[in-house]
Amino acid sequence: MNKSLIKKIAAIALTAVIAISGTSAVLSSAQTSANASAKSQTIKYSGKVPKYVFLFIGDGMSYPQFQSAANYLAIKAGAKTEIDGGILDGSRKLGFMNFPVAGSATTYDSSSFTPDSASTATSIATGYKTYSGSINVDETKTIKYETISEKLKKQLDYKIGIITSVTLNHATPAAFYAHQASRNDYYEIGAELITSGFDYFAGGAISGNAGNDGTSPDLYKLAENAGYKVITKQADAAKLTANDGKAIVIAENLADSQALSYEVDRPETEWSLRDYVKKGIEVLDNSKGFFMMVEGGKIDWACHANDAASSIHDTIAFSDAVDEAIAFYNQHPDETLIVVTGDHETGGLTIGYAGTDYDTYFQYLQNQKISYAKYDRDYVAKYVENKTKFTDVLKDVKDLFGLVTADDPSAGENPGLVLSDYEVKQLRDAYEITLATSLAGTYVSNTSGDRYLHYGYQSKPLTVTITHILNHKAGVDFTSYAHTGIPVAVFAQGAGQDLFSGYYDNTDIYKILAAITGVK
Repeated sequence: MNKSLIKKIAAIALTAVIAISGTSAVLSSAQTSANASAKSQTIKYSGKVPKYVFLFIGDGMSYPQFQSAANYLAIKAGAKTEIDGGILDGSRKLGFMNFPVAGSATTYDSSSFTPDSASTATSIATGYKTYSGSINVDETKTIKYETISEKLKKQLDYKIGIITSVTLNHATPAAFYAHQASRNDYYEIGAELITSGFDYFAGGAISGNAGNDGTSPDLYKLAENAGYKVITKQADAAKLTANDGKAIVIAENLADSQALSYEVDRPETEWSLRDYVKKGIEVLDNSKGFFMMVEGGKIDWACHANDAASSIHDTIAFSDAVDEAIAFYNQHPDETLIVVTGDHETGGLTIGYAGTDYDTYFQYLQNQKISYAKYDRDYVAKYVENKTKFTDVLKDVKDLFGLVTADDPSAGENPGLVLSDYEVKQLRDAYEITLATSLAGTYVSNTSGDRYLHYGYQSKPLTVTITHILNHKAGVDFTSYAHTGIPVAVFAQGAGQDLFSGYYDNTDIYKILAAITGVK
């Protein structure tokens, strides 16, 4: 039998398996639907069912992330403090912070008080707790839960859109269409994306496209066979209309880990998260209604790396995407619901640092011109390759992050950004470790103890040391390279908004959405 025929048979067989697994998910969720209905019955709603539902999830975003972004914008707009000889105006808010209803949600899962994105997104999408790392399955990993988006598609015939700044089969977006014991089963999650029948996917790539063995049928080809229009050029995305049917839109210029660019790195000509939301509204709008889940996924990634400036820029980009939904709401105020929340907090970000006492200097973060990821890729990699002199490295640190040595001619222009002798030593030590581990083929993520405490696992030791120093000079700090267990905010505007007030669990977000839309 020739190879091409074998591949065709494999593709047909896999498509059948995918279809069967999609069916089993529905059957399994049916076994638990009675319990889900019983839970949702505790929340009563007699108002109008919203025709358009937006759910925005800032991955890793809690109070510190959006408040630091608001503070940054206030200072950028000219707010002064006593230090500057003025009176601080800290009233600047991101758009969603002005919503009429605000609540708080706890985020613990079946494993931990510091949960992961798979389990917390499962709670939001289905109303059930599960173990960290699992997507829409119970703790035995044998029962599958039906999601709010699947129910809206099946019961109300809403069009469904899933948009993210990271990969389309990453944990949070996956929680609205997939059912897997492990969030790392990217190929299987990608296969469920296809069989979901959802109408619009947009953002990063579908990772793990060829499966773990590298021989599985191409998911993009399977998607096209299933009726999806797969778009990888921005110009083609701009031309997309509702008449084109189901679509998967992949960013033309993918950045780290096949995601969208960090906002601080994004060229003006490149689509932002807001652009994908705007296009989504255009192609999803119809007489029956739609549900759109939008994730700001790189807020989380930036906080894992302790990169405060990148976190702030991506939080602002996330807020800009919400603003697009607000503009739509203003046209359809009686038919629309917008909910904005986070799945968990990442990094233990705090506004305040021992080294700056009661003062903060968010203006210093304006000096960072590049994300940690781009600096790692475009600069640190070359340092390692060329064994660049430390003095030359410091020139880039000045240009890209604004940090200068005491003997630099510009040191007097902004004393707050002058490196102390101790900080220069920190940078030098981190650079030497970066060179040594990179040249030896070892990585910080494979170490433990003091090195991990100093440098984490998301970026090179040099890079995270630079961001740590800049963060501290700005008066902000992180306690972790992982997630934390603090509650997240929930903001709501539109039909059923009042049900989102109070202090509750993240599973209640699903219950409230189910009550408002009437799905069972």
